[in-house]
Amino acid sequence: MVFSYGTYHRRVTGVTPTRRVVVVGNSVAGLLTALVFAEHAQRVTILDRDRIPDAPVHRPGVPQSRHVHVLLAGGQRALESMLPGVLDEFAALGVPAVGLPRDMIQLNRGRWVRRWHDSLPFLTGTRPLIEHIVRARVLADPRIEAIDSIEAVGLLGDRDRVHGVLVRRRGGDAEAKPEPLAADLVVDASGRGSRTPQWLTEIGGRAPVEERIETGLAYATRVYRATIDPAVAQYGGIYLVPHPRMPRAVVVLPIEEPGLYLVTMSGITGNHPPTDPDGFEAYADRLEHPIVSEWLASATAQGPPVGQRSTANIRRRYDRLAGPEGLLVVGDAATAFNPAYGQGMSVAAIGALAVQRALAAGHSIRRVQKAVIDAGRQAWSISGGVDRSMPGATGNAARLSTADRVSGWYLDRLQIHGASRPEIGGAFGAVLHLVAPVNTLFAWRIARTVLFGRIRPAPAQPPWFPEPPPA
Repeated sequence: MVFSYGTYHRRVTGVTPTRRVVVVGNSVAGLLTALVFAEHAQRVTILDRDRIPDAPVHRPGVPQSRHVHVLLAGGQRALESMLPGVLDEFAALGVPAVGLPRDMIQLNRGRWVRRWHDSLPFLTGTRPLIEHIVRARVLADPRIEAIDSIEAVGLLGDRDRVHGVLVRRRGGDAEAKPEPLAADLVVDASGRGSRTPQWLTEIGGRAPVEERIETGLAYATRVYRATIDPAVAQYGGIYLVPHPRMPRAVVVLPIEEPGLYLVTMSGITGNHPPTDPDGFEAYADRLEHPIVSEWLASATAQGPPVGQRSTANIRRRYDRLAGPEGLLVVGDAATAFNPAYGQGMSVAAIGALAVQRALAAGHSIRRVQKAVIDAGRQAWSISGGVDRSMPGATGNAARLSTADRVSGWYLDRLQIHGASRPEIGGAFGAVLHLVAPVNTLFAWRIARTVLFGRIRPAPAQPPWFPEPPPA
């Protein structure tokens, strides 16, 4: 069989079906999972319905790529473990590393956060650039091929076992019969719009239980050029944090081109940011503080705003399905998070590392699937926990239990303390960065302060300069 659909193409010969892994989706999750399986299969084939560009540019299949993306510390560590030297490559291409809270002006629950020196950095390069670098590294492996402009339209197999996928070339005859592509294992990395639940029912299987939390959040992003005068202020970004009493938020972050920033404004139902230029900037006047309105007044827009409304938290419980064999679901196709929390790329990398470790331990694909869901559990508890507490949250996983209300009260108070206490804010930041477990926040040394400690004064005005390192 010869595939020559799009940019990437290789002749596939001498590959038996029991030695091939097919990955649906040329995303960060798909690429990293393909890299893992290259150690366990003779051939790994990545399929994508887009024409994959040779440069780091936006593509239709990733509409969220025009918005703010961050790579958390946990994601950085996982990615570096799988692709040694990739963080240096990011740095060489100008991807900013923004320390939180050292480099960020943050307003959280009405309190400015102290910018102490000890901070975990997150990377703020654009999604196309991050994905492009990962793709180049992965496709340098001769055991991996990528075929673009080809769409997976169904599964081959039955309720007991998946044997491959049905594919159709994009741009060809819409009435053409789909072609079978045999595989020992099919990996779905097609994102939050995955059709695998439907495909499973079509071959006689069961769709997974889907957990959903929806706040009605929408966001809009615009690119600006701005100069920060180091004599007047020193900061890498601005973040007005959303919370149940403030349904509107904004983040301003630098990207890899010097002087360019992405400004993303967000709000839940009834508070959606407009996507027309005048309305977008006027929305900043409705935020908790005028700092961003003032910032926009001295910046120059580089294009129109773009919007996004697909923001539900969705977890598909493939870990609870009894079958079929021969299928693994990863990335956003398994667990998709509200993008406002910047977890997607990081969990994709952490999930791929979990696959690598599970396979190295000799686990079955069913146990590998459980490892994937488990890898996203902490991020789900963070994004889902916050969104459950938002006014008007809906979905079958949105109900607040008594335990949720108690922990929500505790975490709210923790963040109030964390604005002025580095030991509290640092622990909270490590959890958000996915490098420390959530139970860290309930350790007695933290809980004692949260429950009984005096709330220390926070900065009265935006902290324009970071605090000096301790002597």
